[in-house]
Amino acid sequence: MNNKRWTNRPDGSNWGDFGPDDQLGRINLLTAEKVRQGIAEVYEGITFGLSMPLDYPKGVVLAQGRFPPQLTATERDGQPIFNLPLAARNPNHREIVSDDVATLTLQYSTHWDALSHVGYKFDVFGNGKPEHVYYNGFRANEDVVGPVNYAAADTPGAQSGPYGAFALDIARLAKKPIQGRAILIDIAHHFGTDRRLITGADVKTIIQADKILVKKGDIVAFRTGWTEYLMEAGEDSNIDSLNKIGGMLDGRDTELLDWITQSGIAAICADNYAVEALPSRDADASDSALPLHEHCLFKLGIPLGELWALGELAKWLRRANRSAFLLTAPPLYLPRAVGSPVNPVATV
Repeated sequence: MNNKRWTNRPDGSNWGDFGPDDQLGRINLLTAEKVRQGIAEVYEGITFGLSMPLDYPKGVVLAQGRFPPQLTATERDGQPIFNLPLAARNPNHREIVSDDVATLTLQYSTHWDALSHVGYKFDVFGNGKPEHVYYNGFRANEDVVGPVNYAAADTPGAQSGPYGAFALDIARLAKKPIQGRAILIDIAHHFGTDRRLITGADVKTIIQADKILVKKGDIVAFRTGWTEYLMEAGEDSNIDSLNKIGGMLDGRDTELLDWITQSGIAAICADNYAVEALPSRDADASDSALPLHEHCLFKLGIPLGELWALGELAKWLRRANRSAFLLTAPPLYLPRAVGSPVNPVATV
């Protein structure tokens, strides 16, 4: 393929399959037919909100730099706009007004990762000169720009703005938006909530036991019980206890990665942190710390959703002997962002 960004694509990737300038990856599979398939799974008209409160996981810091939202009042003429009487400007007016502003870490709580969230160092032209790139060969420091150029040949230095993901940003997924048929794979029900690595064979066992029909373009939700434990523990939760909870996807299991590729699924979400086991198996001996992220975000263009609240939905689906539902989960329409909070809704 004649492509200005790459001539050598990663093994097992779909770069270029949706066009040389594609920025949606497998989200292209969320067609009108997939929306109709999702709607066809709605029988009762019952809805489930799949987001945790955005101030969770409370005091637990899962990743450096990610903190709970900070709410403050906006101001007018130096006065905080919270219970502000409009009579101060016109004695005839009886209203009081409250208005606020939030400082959000976009990937602190329930969220989507955009395709610009994780890139890799890869030889896109096969010339022995690997570069820092993202899905479909979009470049760090050209298409995804930060305050520091870490790929500089000499000492990394500051670079001028504007900053952000000018390609592969979360706004692409908001504009699409993300809606379609989804299935729940209930790891916690079949394997319990103790920590263990989940392989492709485990996933296939659940699919067979629950008679799950996986269709091309489906969104897959993995329930491990992680956020249920987190919500119950609240401020008493800690990293040590959380690291003992839940079956985490083994990002180095080739059978699992092959299943993700061959199934044709459009997106993956899970109720845990990072979706995959972190740290990954044999991380110190590998050239990739996040192998599932590499496979999904970098190679296949599959967005990842983290820290979703799936417990109540899972219970209902189990009682109804079902696994499929309509998922509506657009991220915030925030240009240049690499992730976004999401308030997903499952409709059954």
